[in-house]
Amino acid sequence: MILPSGEQWTIRSGAYSGTVVSVGGGLRGLSHDGREVLVGYPENEPARAGIGQHLFPWPNRVTDGKYTFRGVDQQLHLSEPTRSNAIHGLTRWANWERVDDGTDESVVEVAYRLHGQPGYPHQLDLSLGYHLDASNGLTVTARAKNVGADEAPYGYGTHPYLTVGRRIDECELEFTADHWLEVTPDRLSPIGLAPVADSQYDFSQARLVQDLDIDNAFTGLPRSWEVRLTDPATGNTARLTSDTKWMQLYTANALDRVGLAVEPMTCPPDAFKTGDDLVVLAPGDEHTTSFRVSV
Repeated sequence: MILPSGEQWTIRSGAYSGTVVSVGGGLRGLSHDGREVLVGYPENEPARAGIGQHLFPWPNRVTDGKYTFRGVDQQLHLSEPTRSNAIHGLTRWANWERVDDGTDESVVEVAYRLHGQPGYPHQLDLSLGYHLDASNGLTVTARAKNVGADEAPYGYGTHPYLTVGRRIDECELEFTADHWLEVTPDRLSPIGLAPVADSQYDFSQARLVQDLDIDNAFTGLPRSWEVRLTDPATGNTARLTSDTKWMQLYTANALDRVGLAVEPMTCPPDAFKTGDDLVVLAPGDEHTTSFRVSV
């Protein structure tokens, strides 16, 4: 029997344990001492609401799926038809292969070759390295190499949900950012940047999330930024750190707010259109980024 999320590979170190899957090269869950640190899903179900998925070769949305690169107009498949957007890249449902030798139970590495297709006529070799450390938690490294003949636009993001075992309304959130990206209420298309200071999204000092809805990108982040979620009743924490220029926060209404999506992104929504912080990979060029999840 083939599971909806494909092959399952357990990764362990100290009190940490997680499961990497072949579908999308995703992370089906991560726990510490039996407590969930990331929201997971059962092995007999596919990922939903983006849980643990990786977003190559663009994160977030491309409005109408249309963009122009090097003078050529492109049309991506509208993978978010209700909003007429192309969302979260092209590899979330592809089958990735494990490429490490399997001798170290704290390491899993998977790879996938993305071939050119309508809307994205480029060839990329992609890999994801998972490394668990008993002291420092889970580090995930995402790599992309342009193995085609032409320059390729590129961005990366990922979609883990931090959890401390209760609805985030009752949790404290803390992070630092200079600006948040305002979007249209219907299609979530970018409007413009607004200051975080003194806004509803100012969590520079830890405070309760309560009933605040967030589904926005943030920038003006510290070079090494951190988002921390804490249960004030128990002191349990979950945190994600990265060095990307952007992140998306989503209060997970689709999951009854049991976690907070913290999504490192190398570029903002619509970067294929605007060029904002877009990576352009020349033939042979590589790009690497990483993030870490810990308690």
